[in-house]
Amino acid sequence: MARGRITALTVSDVRFPTSLDHHGSDAMHPDPDYSAAYVVIQTDASDGLKGYGLTFTLGKGTEVVVCAINALSAHVVNRDLDEIISDFRGFYRQLTSDGQLRWIGPEKGAVHLATAAILNAVWDLWAKQEGKPLWKLLVDMDPKQLLSCIDFRYITDALTEEEAYTILQKGLVGKKEREEQMLKYGYPAYTTSCAWLGYPDQQLKQLCTEALKDGWTRFKVKVGADLQDDIRRCRLVREMIGPENILMLDANQRWEVEEAIEWVTKLAEFKPLWIEEPTSPDDVLGHATISKALALLGIGVATGEQCHNRVVFKQLLQAQALSYVQIDSCRLGSVNENLSVLLMAKKFQIPVCPHAGGVGLCELVQHLIIFDYISISGSLENRMCEYVDHLHEHFKYPVVIKNASYMPPQAPGYSSEMKEDSVRKYQFPQGEIWQKLLSDPQTANMR
Repeated sequence: MARGRITALTVSDVRFPTSLDHHGSDAMHPDPDYSAAYVVIQTDASDGLKGYGLTFTLGKGTEVVVCAINALSAHVVNRDLDEIISDFRGFYRQLTSDGQLRWIGPEKGAVHLATAAILNAVWDLWAKQEGKPLWKLLVDMDPKQLLSCIDFRYITDALTEEEAYTILQKGLVGKKEREEQMLKYGYPAYTTSCAWLGYPDQQLKQLCTEALKDGWTRFKVKVGADLQDDIRRCRLVREMIGPENILMLDANQRWEVEEAIEWVTKLAEFKPLWIEEPTSPDDVLGHATISKALALLGIGVATGEQCHNRVVFKQLLQAQALSYVQIDSCRLGSVNENLSVLLMAKKFQIPVCPHAGGVGLCELVQHLIIFDYISISGSLENRMCEYVDHLHEHFKYPVVIKNASYMPPQAPGYSSEMKEDSVRKYQFPQGEIWQKLLSDPQTANMR
């Protein structure tokens, strides 16, 4: 198959004004505007297919990621796609090891978000050319080819390529049956959409009632701004969902280490399964301290949505600092780096429960966690994937939720393609939605 030469890479700053209705609000991010640096790559192949990729942002700062994408595009345009795929590890390392650009990383921050957006577009195009959804492309891939996509640099003290190969070989047993199970029942999900921190009680009650009717049994509540308010809201949600359903808490990095332990201890009566992001995402030893203390209460620690790279995940796993790994499809270096984390989590026997609270994150990460179950973990015990009910209408192939589970996507690609009309309307600042908001004195000051 002649995959073509990449002839163009374009990027758009797409922002949705979710802060107006407090969607996504939490203790550290009270007014997020769910946004994306949205990449499109084109080739000279006769099939006319394009690759679409994105990385997730919260509004301001998206322009910085756009600049980083444009800076990295020199490594992409005029490259043969076959050449990239045949040495994907080398291409990944080229993007992350630019001798000058890596100084503003390395493999972290805006430049790594930019890397994720570009690579997500490459994976989308590859899957489309193979006529498969991304999860199926990965499931059908030979273990050695799969491993050739991963950069094992800096993690071989925790996971060698040989160990990873053994894991994938063992995962071949029962793979067909697990794939059939996914196609029939889907991957279990939990909802965060009922209890954003900025929602008033009446809205919270209404959303919980609707979610229960729709079959949801796992709920996450944002906490961390005010203890008494947290107690009241957690009691309200627990009373709404009953003792048999699962409750999780998320502080979005709000606390000091000891403060986290004390605060969550006071919320223990509500029987949370985990506390998510209790402190700085960079504080590996702090997470370990919190994890050890809360284990006595039967409460786990979950983190990962703002882990810079595979190295931080490696350290969290080595330090026994978390009970649940939360990969993010747009924070790490795309599929390539997420594969390394999935394999490390398997070796350390820590369940993966992906982060998906943001525009497009549900669409992308569903592919990774479905692949994980079929080919790596082989287990659904203590595993679930986040779901937020926002902005799916802007995607050409939105997620399908059935019985509170992600149904495996069927369309070829990474489900990352936005509708052209949505990109045009919400492009910042020239899109018609933003022209209206920025010209209105009541909303212009919010941006």
